[in-house]
Amino acid sequence: MEYVQTIIHYSNHFLIPLVFALIVYREKWLRVTLILWATMLVDLDHLLATPIFQANRCSIGFHPLHSYYIIPFYAVLCYFKKYRIIAIGLLWHMATDGIDCLLMNYTIY
Repeated sequence: MEYVQTIIHYSNHFLIPLVFALIVYREKWLRVTLILWATMLVDLDHLLATPIFQANRCSIGFHPLHSYYIIPFYAVLCYFKKYRIIAIGLLWHMATDGIDCLLMNYTIY
């Protein structure tokens, strides 16, 4: 299950934003993809944790930029055209990490 979780996680971080950009923003797909990938810089808040990496730790609700207080702010950013792509990237990042948290607790018996 660990390998499947890793494939799902990184596909959601890299492949899905590319596909989204190709479908929705066909004319500007490269620029949009790079912006969506750049939103992964939100993971820099992991550097504030001790230890920095812990395999079984859920990011959502633990790290400051992954907190339940900041995620609604990302949703509000969707209403501003200038920040919409960034907001979509941040929300998708949170969804991806949320999926990862769910899979972390999933076991096959």
